[in-house]
Amino acid sequence: MSATLTFNVPGMTCGHCETAVKNEVGHVPGVTAVAVDLDTKDVTVTGTDLDRDAIVAAIDEAGYDVA
Repeated sequence: MSATLTFNVPGMTCGHCETAVKNEVGHVPGVTAVAVDLDTKDVTVTGTDLDRDAIVAAIDEAGYDVA
C-alpha cells in the first residue's frame, strides 16, 4: 500500500543537506521517492510499507535530527 510520510528536519540549510538526506532515506526499503523542501525543512517520503523508525534512523545517519 502506497503511503506518504512527512518529517520536519530543522537542521537542513543547503543543497548538501538535501542531497545527504535524500541519499540516506532513498536506501530505506520501500521508499520510492524523497522530496526535500529547504524553506519549510520538510522531508516528504513516498513508498510502500514505509517504516517510520527506519526513515528517522536514515535521517540521523545523514547527520540530522527529526523535530
